[in-house]
Amino acid sequence: MQLLIHLISEYGLLFVFFNILAQQLGAPLPAYPVLMVTGALAARGQLNLAALLGTAVGACLLADTAWFLIGGWMGRRVLRLLCRISLSPDGCVRQTESIYTRFGAPSLMVAKFVPGFATVATAMAGAMRIRRRPFLMFDAVGATLWAGVGLALGWLFASAIEEIIHTLAELGKWGLTLLAVATALYVTWKWWQRHRFNVQLRMARVSVDSLAELLDRGERPLIVDVRSAAAREDGRIPGAILALGDALAPELLAHPKDAMVIVYCACPNDASAVLAARKLLERGFRNVRPLAGGIDAWIAAGHALET
Repeated sequence: MQLLIHLISEYGLLFVFFNILAQQLGAPLPAYPVLMVTGALAARGQLNLAALLGTAVGACLLADTAWFLIGGWMGRRVLRLLCRISLSPDGCVRQTESIYTRFGAPSLMVAKFVPGFATVATAMAGAMRIRRRPFLMFDAVGATLWAGVGLALGWLFASAIEEIIHTLAELGKWGLTLLAVATALYVTWKWWQRHRFNVQLRMARVSVDSLAELLDRGERPLIVDVRSAAAREDGRIPGAILALGDALAPELLAHPKDAMVIVYCACPNDASAVLAARKLLERGFRNVRPLAGGIDAWIAAGHALET
């Protein structure tokens, strides 16, 4: 443990920079404990507080700009990338997309305080073609607040943090083992959350080709669009109705409970469509299926949209 404290004391700025950079890029690393420990060391005069704040903000801006550029390049497909590298359930990513769609770029000022929101918000800013200047302004404010709070907590509770560090140092290798076990438990818990959510997503789906064949034959299953308002701007599958949150649309209320209902979204693993389909099944509908691949698969297959 003394070696770890020595490394932080000796390479404090580099340690903070690479820890926060990796965490903001999506690695499951604890950044706030590092900020608090370095804040406590700054209170003892071992590190410069202003330099720590600048380093932390710089690391955040570098990682956030990378996600901003990736979002601008990939568009809304960036959500699928986020779900592949994140241990958070796809539904969490989808919910944070809705938050950003509602509040826009100013949400970047508080994004880092909401678990799982920061990376999605910066990627969505790029996907929605937010201008770089307001993005950097709001993001810099948010990064400064986030890092400043962490360092301030370390400064204010320096004595308590010193006691914890001293205790872990006395434990020697057992202190390092304790930290390793805590980190492993955190990663395992996040993995279990994702696994449990993926189990919920196991549900029979309808392919876009099957849906197109139904429409070509003149059959009219009720098609429900559960995307966010911003995602609907480019058009929808012909004949689709818009979901009204928890309230059922009039078309659904009038639809026979045993007739086919197809639900689609534009989200990773059809997460929102599956959750909406399960809610409809709970309300008595007996023939509800998510559309495999959602609106993206429909477009990729060359089918037309209704504007």
